[in-house]
Amino acid sequence: MLITAAVVYRPGGPFELAQVEIDTPGPGEVLVRMAGSGVCHSDLIVRDQWYPVPLPVVLGHEGAGVVEAVGEGVSRVAVGDHVVLSYGFCGTCRHCVTGAPAYCADFIPRNFAGTRPDGSTTLRSAEGPVHGLFFGQSSFATYALARLASVTKVPADLPLHLLGPLGCAVQTGVGSVLHALRCGAGSSIAVFGAGSVGCSAVLGAVVAGCTTIVALGRNPARLRLAGELGATHVIDLRSTPDPVASLRDLTGGTGVDYSIEATGVPHVLRMAVDALHTRGVCGLVGAAAPGTEAALEMSGLMFGRQVRGIVEGDSVPQCTIPVLAELYRGGRLPFDRMIARYPFHRINEAAHDAATGKCVKPVLTFEEAA
Repeated sequence: MLITAAVVYRPGGPFELAQVEIDTPGPGEVLVRMAGSGVCHSDLIVRDQWYPVPLPVVLGHEGAGVVEAVGEGVSRVAVGDHVVLSYGFCGTCRHCVTGAPAYCADFIPRNFAGTRPDGSTTLRSAEGPVHGLFFGQSSFATYALARLASVTKVPADLPLHLLGPLGCAVQTGVGSVLHALRCGAGSSIAVFGAGSVGCSAVLGAVVAGCTTIVALGRNPARLRLAGELGATHVIDLRSTPDPVASLRDLTGGTGVDYSIEATGVPHVLRMAVDALHTRGVCGLVGAAAPGTEAALEMSGLMFGRQVRGIVEGDSVPQCTIPVLAELYRGGRLPFDRMIARYPFHRINEAAHDAATGKCVKPVLTFEEAA
């Protein structure tokens, strides 16, 4: 059938609304009528071709909507279910079967190739194929065709149009604290970057029971929000000569137990590592362009300090997203305070506002899907 999608035709070009044809769901596929879709930093850097996703392409990877149809072999969700869409994974490799699908051996082609594993596309226009299945979904469209691995059922009584960020930014930030770093009650954490992932990490630190939660960034409005979400301290990197020293002052001279680097900026990673206490761990979640290098002081890594990369917060979507939804229902995860709503046709405005820091998490809304 014909749908409306936001297509990127050239590197760095705008999102252009166009009529494209979408396949009916094949084996293991789910057709979802979209209610909302978050706009993420990853959508923008792929639009700008930091990563060589083939064009033309429909991006979007924080989708939420209602199941419209299912393909052969799909039994975990049914027509009418409310669902959140997340990243794709094979489900059969060593990492998938041991509970780490974010490190799937097939992660890159499943999420960035723009095609099914057999090379076919799910979308097409009068000019030819349009690449889809971005992060298993391509949710910048009125309908998305997703692989079942990317689909998680959520309660029907929650505001569906707001739930899309649970599929990436929120599960990345919260999951990095709870799953990857396993921050303990009473621990200290510094979160470098106060965007949607950083603010979600602050929320995760509150849930984990961290008692010193420091948000660092360059946007005063975002830092204020981080404080409202539970950061015990905020540090403006524009006006603080030595942020590492400030973090040590806040922790009695020792440094923090954990840090999260959510900016993808090399010198910020250096600060996040230098700020660690003995045996502290820095989680790297910020996306940088391929080939980006960072300098670390080797002696600073002695005494048990660690740096580890984190994808999607080490989250298993079908396990993590329902937990996040229930935390939200109970008032313990107010991620909706990060959200600014935009109708779908204002997607370029939403992308601009995200890139410039005018808002934390834009969410595109579609016609009421419930």
